[in-house]
Amino acid sequence: MSLQSEKESGIPTLTAEVVRAAFPNGNIYMRLRDEMGLLFKDEQFEQLYPQRGQPAEAPWRLSLITLMQFMEDLTDRQAADAVRARIDWKYALGLALDNKGFHYSVLSEFRTRLVAGKAEAKLFDTILDWSREKGYLKEKGRQRTDSTHIVAAVASIQRIELVGQTLHRILDLLAQVAPDWLRQQARPEWYKRYRQPISDYHLPKMELERRALIETIGKDGAYLLSQIYRDDAPAFLRTIPVVDIFRQIWLQNYYQEGDAISWRQEDNIPPASIRLVSSVDIEVRVCSKREDSWIGYKVHLTETCEASAPELITHVETTLATEQDNLVLNRIQTALKEKHLVPKQHAVDAGYVSAENLVDSQKNFDVDLLGPVRPDSSWQSRDKDAFSATQFQIDWENEKVICPMGMTSSCWFPSKSRFDQPTIEVHFRRKDCKVCSARSRCTRSQSTPRNLCLRPKELYLALQAARKRQTTQAFWDSYAIRSGVEGTIGLAADKLGIRRSRYCGLAKTHLQNILVATAINVKRILNWMAEIPRSLTRVSHFAALAPA
Repeated sequence: MSLQSEKESGIPTLTAEVVRAAFPNGNIYMRLRDEMGLLFKDEQFEQLYPQRGQPAEAPWRLSLITLMQFMEDLTDRQAADAVRARIDWKYALGLALDNKGFHYSVLSEFRTRLVAGKAEAKLFDTILDWSREKGYLKEKGRQRTDSTHIVAAVASIQRIELVGQTLHRILDLLAQVAPDWLRQQARPEWYKRYRQPISDYHLPKMELERRALIETIGKDGAYLLSQIYRDDAPAFLRTIPVVDIFRQIWLQNYYQEGDAISWRQEDNIPPASIRLVSSVDIEVRVCSKREDSWIGYKVHLTETCEASAPELITHVETTLATEQDNLVLNRIQTALKEKHLVPKQHAVDAGYVSAENLVDSQKNFDVDLLGPVRPDSSWQSRDKDAFSATQFQIDWENEKVICPMGMTSSCWFPSKSRFDQPTIEVHFRRKDCKVCSARSRCTRSQSTPRNLCLRPKELYLALQAARKRQTTQAFWDSYAIRSGVEGTIGLAADKLGIRRSRYCGLAKTHLQNILVATAINVKRILNWMAEIPRSLTRVSHFAALAPA
């Protein structure tokens, strides 16, 4: 559908007086229309629509409907029904009382246009721009970031179900695009074995029978792959994305030795960061955090925390579930810099803090990264009588280290950690350590001298300064502001469903997260303007009875 100017229906829209008669105590959508006006314009979405075709629903109105839909966590059908039936929605949207609305599928089409046009953040950025104009958002304030998990819109299945369902899916697809070719390749028993997706309910209960089925599926899939990649097979088959997914899943779960196809054991499968666990959504990953485990993604929310303005979400970052928090921080701060919303102080939990991030935040963004640093894990640092690394004198210019007993190191050379981080290896002489009277306070090895593994100078000094800083009460008093972002995540999860993806794929899941964040911002702005205080931490009636 093309984007055309909205035609007047000739029927007057609802007036504020009519709506106030229906809602004498006011309504959030009344305040949305009265206080924030027409937030969106059709011109913002011109590039998402063709120049020719049938007239489309007004994009500005679809944007507002989508925002209101996520403010109440409604489905597309429920949102379309609200447009038809609710007087407060009609008032906010500038519709006549007898407007019949539209088919609910229009909302899905609009979201698809946003994702395809890489315009997921248009609604979010519009609210941020409006907030900046009103003075609610400023640079060089305080902000905080935290993350939470997102369960993907795919089933959690066993590996045997994954390979079985993948083979069923590829056979069903080939039956549509190359039926004559598939008819020649399919073996008679396949029509019964793969006529429906394989599920745990239909799997054999006996272990030997399951093992036999696993091997059979592996051989069938390997044979089909070999036929697809034959020179005389239709070339277009190898360009189908699902075929490559099929190939990857087989390689990750089976291996071939000669003509034998064998099932990979759990200790021989790829790491979770690259392993496919669904043929429907290949971007989901399996991840565990403490006692929690999920299949899906992770979202990072960054918000302001100033007492003189509403607390607004300034950035949303959606990542693979296995991506570590400390690797995401630079992207978050870069995005804030592009929006001219870089904070002066950025409060995060320990997962985001690393030596690299401490240095980069200060050097590249002039940001004070406020968060606890993980302690030194060596046994010497936990024993008050032992010599920890901090008790060695480091001469960076001359590349020498002097131990607490006055001995000088014998060699200094660059190296790499097991996480591929730059380090410096420092070794002491064997003869010096062997006769040292304090050897037991320095190393437990009976044969090797004390060795140190240091980070490069800038990183080492930043790490030591951060560890010293967090021993002060002033640090923990300042750091107390970070806990507020957990309330935002709780709101997004409990009221707006951010922890469960409505859609398949990283891009669509990110759009959902963006819309949830936009809905939270609008609610907070309207409550701030109406002087409605934020809810306090709930206390149960029983807990309230506890003596002071």
